[in-house]
Amino acid sequence: MASTTELVIARHGEAACNVAGIVGGKQGCTGLTDLGWNQAGQLAARLAAEHAHRPYATFYATPRLRVTQTAEIITRALGLPAAIDPDLRGPDHGDADGRAWADVKTSFRGPPQHSPDHQYASGSETWNEYLDRATAALQKILTRHDGERILLAAHGETVEAAHTLLLGLPRNACLRLGFVNDHASLARWQRPTNRFGRTIWQLVTHNDTRHLRPRHD
Repeated sequence: MASTTELVIARHGEAACNVAGIVGGKQGCTGLTDLGWNQAGQLAARLAAEHAHRPYATFYATPRLRVTQTAEIITRALGLPAAIDPDLRGPDHGDADGRAWADVKTSFRGPPQHSPDHQYASGSETWNEYLDRATAALQKILTRHDGERILLAAHGETVEAAHTLLLGLPRNACLRLGFVNDHASLARWQRPTNRFGRTIWQLVTHNDTRHLRPRHD
């Protein structure tokens, strides 16, 4: 193999908005729970062990508080600062930000993905608008760091966007596939280039939580 690009996406730890069922945009996200901090620590320990063996070349994070808190723990463990990319942020929720997801979904008759070309709240992105923005941001990073190991701290939606981009899926694929992304999980992609210059993205792991252990209080 001539070279391999690797993309690893680490989902943030459990957040207070996740537990409360609150739409966690810029206003609704109040950061990690105690469990979320613990998960982020275990995640960081695994990534640090990997980094010591095969270093990551670069580390990106999204600007939402639950992600930046997770990224801070990873940075301390790896000694690798995170570049905040605003275009990788989670969906823009508009007037839904800070409201109960149950109420938003009842009004919209489902989650945003179920009607991907329509706003689920005043001022929100549609699901497909989010996918367009997130996949474009991911593609820029992959192009910039071709042949390198790339680490992202991000959202479950970021994983869906990466799968859409790298598997070449139609934008409504999540309606049929239903990707599960647990807190502090890892999704790992590799794109090896062989000696003939041929490449293909390979999904190596999805929703990997082997590093998480139950907390004993």
